[in-house]
Amino acid sequence: MRINAMFFDQKAVRAATDRATRKVLSKFGAYVRTAARSSIRRRNAVSEPGTPPSSHVGTLRRLIFFGYDTAKRSVVVGPTPFGDKNEAPPLLEYGGRARRKNRRGHMRMATYRPRPFMGPAFEREKPRLPAMWAGSVK
Repeated sequence: MRINAMFFDQKAVRAATDRATRKVLSKFGAYVRTAARSSIRRRNAVSEPGTPPSSHVGTLRRLIFFGYDTAKRSVVVGPTPFGDKNEAPPLLEYGGRARRKNRRGHMRMATYRPRPFMGPAFEREKPRLPAMWAGSVK
């Protein structure tokens, strides 16, 4: 028996764990994206502060994506930027102030109360993650 047979192949183990990480985190990102999209109701009414926002046209729901980052070995889930200013998604998630035109066309400061949708979706799906890792490295 050769001495190398007594040790494990580091490259093969590392490749297997990288494959499993990509697969599990991509699946987790898809679950979080689905949970976030389903929490945003499509209706004309304004949502209450502290609850997920309403989507009057459906744009916010369509712009939630996920992507696996191979360099950091992590997954990123959230709305993509749209328009020239990327103010809407962070304002909806965390609240804040922004300059908006009123009906007369004058610029005014508007205060937005938080209507989180990504954080609660992540927290709702987080308990699934350990079960997804079980037996994933082959």
